[in-house]
Amino acid sequence: MKPYAEMTRDELAQEVRSLRAEYHRYQGMALNLNMSRGKPCLEQLDLSMGLMDALNSDADLSCEDGTDCRNYGVLDGIAEVKKLMAGMMENNPDEIIIYGNSSLNIMYDTVSRAMTHGVMGSTPWCRLDKVKFLCPVPGYDRHFSITEYFGIEMIPVPMTPTGPDMDIVESLVSSDEAIKGIWCVPKYSNPQGYSYSDDTVRRFARLKPAARDFRIFWDNAYGIHHLYDDDQDYLIEILSECRRAGNPDMVYKFASTSKITFPGSGISALATSLNNLADIRSQLKHQTIGHDKVNQLRHVRFFGDIDHMKMHMRKHAEILRPKFEAVENILEENLGGLGIGSWTKPKGGYFISFDSLPGCAREIIDMAKKAGVVMTEAGATWPYHRDPRDSNIRIAPSYPPLDDLITATRLFSLCVKLVSARKLIASIDEGH
Repeated sequence: MKPYAEMTRDELAQEVRSLRAEYHRYQGMALNLNMSRGKPCLEQLDLSMGLMDALNSDADLSCEDGTDCRNYGVLDGIAEVKKLMAGMMENNPDEIIIYGNSSLNIMYDTVSRAMTHGVMGSTPWCRLDKVKFLCPVPGYDRHFSITEYFGIEMIPVPMTPTGPDMDIVESLVSSDEAIKGIWCVPKYSNPQGYSYSDDTVRRFARLKPAARDFRIFWDNAYGIHHLYDDDQDYLIEILSECRRAGNPDMVYKFASTSKITFPGSGISALATSLNNLADIRSQLKHQTIGHDKVNQLRHVRFFGDIDHMKMHMRKHAEILRPKFEAVENILEENLGGLGIGSWTKPKGGYFISFDSLPGCAREIIDMAKKAGVVMTEAGATWPYHRDPRDSNIRIAPSYPPLDDLITATRLFSLCVKLVSARKLIASIDEGH
């Protein structure tokens, strides 16, 4: 089939009639499918059931240093789990604080602490006239919701296949003291699945911010979440690069086991400079006596070391890879060459980013929902849910069973074609 833009109005109208009949067929199937969030599926959760057997009532619940994990204490995490997470995050154990189950919780706390008490002695952000954050777009909606909640102004920065547009980042950060941070998902980004290039990481490390309390919020959520053994993305380690650049305190690096074991009961960690760690501990001691050390210990007993964790992640990849490939193949089969959409083909992570013709995303998602397929809300990948082109759609292949995912993706492709054809007919009728 030729590209839609090359079709006459009559050809497009005939296409709409044919597509509408197919759409009504899907509506008659009474589908109830959800691909709105990047949740692990049942089979992925089952991979970690051995975690429930790692400890029992007869187990020795003491750490290697003799600490009883059932009791109070050890504010920043037991030594064994620091070593495990250090392997995952490519940092030294003494650069890490261990938290509870959610890295998003750490990010919220980090912004909240900066608002009320400042960063390493700087003026608390709540006392400033204006606080701004840079937001690579499309990006992670939950990042944006944190900064929006605290009333921080969000400035979109375009993403490229090698990371945020660093010319824009460097210009803004160096010229505006009100810019206090930037959200980053540097590996297999949400939603495009892009990984930052070596040059991008080095340019981040060499930023010259106007604000001395500027911080890079480096959410390495998908650090070991590869889809392929023989084709993986690698990142320069940002803390080491910042030290080499003379900016040792500029990064907060976040990670968790949320999509490695159980999202509801994993462990999370923050890696940063010793100066930042001292600042964080001074607040943390008023917030908690320590996080769940029993859960930390069972993760250590379950995995043993980072090599076993990576072996575990290969099992995740075996489940996820056919799903990603099915989505990519169906999109190519149904939309390839039509000129009405483009999509990413990530090597890891949890999402595929789809871009429709301008002005079509909301209607595509609404049509899919009316036929029984729920997708991420249009605009969610932009600050304030305002996608100026109304074109970006995040596809989350992980949760539905493969057969359901195939059905949902075929319906999605149909909705893209139907909405696009209607849009082009309207454009012809308006004389554009």
